[in-house]
Amino acid sequence: MSEPHVHRDSVPLRRLEAFSDGVFAIAATLLILDVTVNGSPLSAELLRIWPSYAAYAVTFVSIGIAWVNHGTVLSLIEATDRRFVLLNILLLTFVAFVPFPTRLVALHILDDEARAAMLLYGITVTVGAFVFTGLWFYAAKGRRLLKPTADEHLVEGISRSYLAGPFVYVVATLLAFVSPLVSAALFIVIALFYLLESSLFARH
Repeated sequence: MSEPHVHRDSVPLRRLEAFSDGVFAIAATLLILDVTVNGSPLSAELLRIWPSYAAYAVTFVSIGIAWVNHGTVLSLIEATDRRFVLLNILLLTFVAFVPFPTRLVALHILDDEARAAMLLYGITVTVGAFVFTGLWFYAAKGRRLLKPTADEHLVEGISRSYLAGPFVYVVATLLAFVSPLVSAALFIVIALFYLLESSLFARH
């Protein structure tokens, strides 16, 4: 059963999608700006900055997966309301912020500041994941904002998959207190898992 009629916001869905795509694209692009070479010889420096490559790759994949999932959510939305728009803006706030902690991880993962860097990275990604989950469940509860044609099995499948995600990020973040390197490794595993899951989901 659907919830009672809710007030629809004046922001058209196409504008929300265009703005969101722009923020995702800018955040992903900014990541590469932090992969820089500052020393010599060049061959040694290119090897020394391997944490920058790893941080760039993992975060780019994570942003890409979030963008794909965000597009899936919007494809099921019939119209927005003010709360949905505000939740989306809050989500984009964290997406746009991600390049900053990513740079800190790349710079400090092998020194004494690794824990602080990983904690900031983990908190950013984790809170963003909770906001994304909240965005979906706000739209899906009682099919509040969903299209009448949205497949019920797909809606239920997305709900199940989104429930566990934020808590996995919580575990990866807390591991930074024990070992920043293990925390970073778990974030890599999570990114690879969601990349594979997205590929398999797309096939079905």
